[in-house]
Amino acid sequence: MRTLIYIVFYVLSYTCQAQTNDIQAFDTFQEWKKAREFHKDTVYIVNFWATWCQPCVKELPYFETFHHNFIHKPYKVILLSLDFKKQLNSHLIPFLKKNNIRSEVAVLTDTKYNDWMPLVHEEWSGAIPATWMIANGKDFFAERDFDSYGELEQFLSENIHSIFK
Repeated sequence: MRTLIYIVFYVLSYTCQAQTNDIQAFDTFQEWKKAREFHKDTVYIVNFWATWCQPCVKELPYFETFHHNFIHKPYKVILLSLDFKKQLNSHLIPFLKKNNIRSEVAVLTDTKYNDWMPLVHEEWSGAIPATWMIANGKDFFAERDFDSYGELEQFLSENIHSIFK
């Protein structure tokens, strides 16, 4: 029995470690977009957030629930962190471990905000959280936070339908 407990602990430790080691940091928005394959049959839900942003942290569980509920559907949640590169190991990775984040996470450290934010949406003020949906060559952007999982799910459902019209 003791051996089984050690094996389970080792597997769980390795799984958590592998999850956080897979985080990629991108110095430019163009690098991130080039590295990210966007398949036409998938709806990508990109959430711009940071560990220092309270509304972002508050709504992350809603994105995690959506990820979990639709893991076998053509939806992909990407949590694109705007945390500082130098705080990746001291803040972001411990935060992800503590909160058991399973969605895809990447870090964007591009500080030339005025250059890349208009590529997401021309009227984005830069406030986070912000959500960018991409599907079938179309996109939808919202600069807002969500107060509940139901509110997020309704918002995504309504706008996914408008993207596919």
